[in-house]
Amino acid sequence: MGRSQETFGKKEREKKKAKKRKEKEEARLARKESGRSSFDDMIAYVDENGMIVDTPPDPTAKRKEIKAEDIELGIPKKTEDDEPTIRKGVVSFLNSEKGYGFIKDSDSGESIFVHVNNTLEEIKENNLVSFEVQPGLKGPEAAKVQVVR
Repeated sequence: MGRSQETFGKKEREKKKAKKRKEKEEARLARKESGRSSFDDMIAYVDENGMIVDTPPDPTAKRKEIKAEDIELGIPKKTEDDEPTIRKGVVSFLNSEKGYGFIKDSDSGESIFVHVNNTLEEIKENNLVSFEVQPGLKGPEAAKVQVVR
């Protein structure tokens, strides 16, 4: 007569699997008895401001009407107000060898990139300059830069 095909390792694995199944079943029964996890507890709502809340919306509340024509997708259309305005600032950094620098805007304090190709005359560091801002490849870029006299 031959030996049993069940080795000690197989028996141990089967015991572990059975124990795990039993623990899972006990946990499932405990959840079921506590009654705390129902479908109604899991529902979430989104209010008119886009915030997630747990209370359903009030159907009697007056809602703001939104027209489909007022919704803009993508880049807003250019208006007359978007015309370039002349700004003033100080050249905070200039690398004359590579031909670029930065102008610190006097009003907003932001640094705006400038390339020597966009200057009308030669500029140096700490010069007070006037310029227009245009969109560049990596952000705003100064154009039509000239020294204020």
